[in-house]
Amino acid sequence: QVQLVESGGGLVQAGGSLRLSCAASGRTFNNYAMGWFRRAPGKEREFVVTISRTGGMTYYTRSVKGRFTISRDNAKNTAYLQMNSLKPEDTAVYYCAARNGPSATTSLSDYDYWGQGTQVTVSS
Repeated sequence: QVQLVESGGGLVQAGGSLRLSCAASGRTFNNYAMGWFRRAPGKEREFVVTISRTGGMTYYTRSVKGRFTISRDNAKNTAYLQMNSLKPEDTAVYYCAARNGPSATTSLSDYDYWGQGTQVTVSS
């Protein structure tokens, strides 16, 4: 079992930045690929970015590429999402997720554990 807790969300103006953290406890963190997903109001949860368990591979959805950066610190059992140049359309609840395996994937169903989410609101 892995417990995930997100933090760092909040209200920011368009063009601003936020850094989300996902603290993991339980099983060995570096056994898990990590992902960030989001659910905007009235929409389905969607993939944002993923990172392999060593951090050697990342993959971003096109709408955030060049603005968001995922990273992980396996010594601290924490994954991060640095979000720059935020846009109102980035407004959503952001969730981190853990997948038991080396490969990072974009599919929600591939992830075994989920956090409760943290709200990000970008005002125009």
